[in-house]
Amino acid sequence: MRIPEYYGHVSPDGYRHLMNLQHYVSHCGLEPRLLDLIALRASQLNGCAFCLDLHTRYAVNDGETIQRLACIPAFREAPLYSARERAALAWTESLTRLSETHAPDDVFAEVRAVFNDKELVDLTMAISLINAWNRLGAGFSVEPGAVEV
Repeated sequence: MRIPEYYGHVSPDGYRHLMNLQHYVSHCGLEPRLLDLIALRASQLNGCAFCLDLHTRYAVNDGETIQRLACIPAFREAPLYSARERAALAWTESLTRLSETHAPDDVFAEVRAVFNDKELVDLTMAISLINAWNRLGAGFSVEPGAVEV
């Protein structure tokens, strides 16, 4: 790790607020397996080894299959995902690569068609949150396996 102490110890108030949002996202009503998929896709795009390890273990614990986990980068081509999952993964890619994609209208329309207003806001919060965690994990070189599941 690049800093001498875990960032939660260095900035406990900031960490507490992220954890409060994590608690909200985990209990907002979105399916746990959907949240696992978007966490993994964002973490793949951001290259966060810690989050990839952690969320893969969470996904397996939530009943996700190895086949679906392995095919996440090819979700558009793999017939393993529902329309709702595909839309969420596309929205995840769009928001994670925001400077490149600018959240295009066609991706928004796709996600809007399968999520109600609250779900769409909660999904967007979940995507924002995993991107924040990725920046902490990758930025501070947190090693995979640093947290027990």
